[in-house]
Amino acid sequence: MIRSLFFFRLLFFATPFLFVQPEAHAQNNAGSQPPNIIFIIGDDISGDDLGAYGNGLVKTPNLDRMAADGALFRNFFVTTSSCSPSRTSILTGRYPHNTGAAELHTPLPASLTYFPEQLRKAGYYTALLGKWHEGPNTKRAYDRITGGAARNGSGGEALWADMISKCKATGKPFFLWLAPFDAHRTWSPDREFAVTHDPKDIRVPPTLVDDSSTRRDLASYYNEIGRIDTHLGKLRATLEQEGLAQNTIIIFTADNGRPFPGSKTRLLDRGLKEPFIIYWPGVIEPGTVNHALVSSIDIAPTLLEIAGVRPAPSVQGISFLPLLKKPAKTFRNYLFGEHNWHDYEAYERSVRTKDFLYIFNGRPRLDNGGPIDANQSPSARSLKQQRDQLTPLQSDALAAPRAPEEFFVMGQDPLQTLNQIQNPKYRREINALRKKLKQWQRETGDTEPVQLTPDWYHRITGKALPQKNTRGEMPGAAADAPHNNNKGPF
Repeated sequence: MIRSLFFFRLLFFATPFLFVQPEAHAQNNAGSQPPNIIFIIGDDISGDDLGAYGNGLVKTPNLDRMAADGALFRNFFVTTSSCSPSRTSILTGRYPHNTGAAELHTPLPASLTYFPEQLRKAGYYTALLGKWHEGPNTKRAYDRITGGAARNGSGGEALWADMISKCKATGKPFFLWLAPFDAHRTWSPDREFAVTHDPKDIRVPPTLVDDSSTRRDLASYYNEIGRIDTHLGKLRATLEQEGLAQNTIIIFTADNGRPFPGSKTRLLDRGLKEPFIIYWPGVIEPGTVNHALVSSIDIAPTLLEIAGVRPAPSVQGISFLPLLKKPAKTFRNYLFGEHNWHDYEAYERSVRTKDFLYIFNGRPRLDNGGPIDANQSPSARSLKQQRDQLTPLQSDALAAPRAPEEFFVMGQDPLQTLNQIQNPKYRREINALRKKLKQWQRETGDTEPVQLTPDWYHRITGKALPQKNTRGEMPGAAADAPHNNNKGPF
């Protein structure tokens, strides 16, 4: 039975294909098959670090062209600035504490449904190439997996073109989850890249010290983004050669902020705000710019709706398909974020609107300089060496204790430098967001564990501590959050 909802979307978008029964394979005599979907997720890339987002120094001509040919989202946020929890959130369409895998390197339970799994059951050929650290149960979502959790240099990019040919040979629509390791530390040798950036040309963000060490660090980071961009160009050329370009959706995003102090693991925009570019020829008008608030939990229901598949009841996200045709529409009122253990003990929660950001910190005595790869980086060493000469924004990553609550006003403070939590002018807005965050926690079953997972590494030296590999209680476990399907405030 073809659902009336999907017919509505078909008429609404006037797309060149017909939706088919989710249970059937995509070959369909009544029309051409559903679109192929290629989902590219970079590793540790902040939202502003692409040319299309205003960074004129990073060399991303292919991503910039993809944005010009499709839609660029300016307010897309992940649910956590932490690698595997962010990806598990995308895979399930659920908040991290609702997955049972809220902390780094914790596997997703078998009881949940993963959206590529639903696509596979609906007749899609599904494959993952590159980084795969969401747990062994997710293997059932893919016909093929080529990759693993540990970086081996390539992230599978060299196999992208060959995979397109293999997918075409199946005669099915296909879904590819392409997960390069770029731009995760440690950096691959710069000489391997097709794109190079000169440290002298780098503009250092205000969160970091402007010295030669930091400039070299950022140049290598940009080189890794450039390598993804080069492979994207080759991928699009392959789709053209294979005659698949006109019926293939391409999405580019990333899992969390750049791996530098003050970004990765933070609930500020520089931790949660990510690039999101979608190319869909014949449907999305070229050059579309979308300003609506969108969460990464909304990806799963959107792609399932495009494929004509009803999202599993466990999906907490909402489809943003209408935004692809009418980008001026409003969507979410609230975005929620969380920071759980990632090398270090943590419990932070956030709620963001277009105008304000409120953050609750359950461990104010501790700093948040990022995970070990960020706080032991050359850029972090520069911060520590010049600790007495830092600006407030630079010293933020080293600060301890920290405020238990933070409130930022977007319009006058886009970098989120001035905590207005004590400003009586915003008492009403602060109280409203404080209540909204508690409502979200209550409705989705988010609980703060009595015993959190402790630090595995020394926060200054980075050396392993005796309690390494010790796990505490998972956030939300006390309220059985993995079985709570409540979507929370929208």
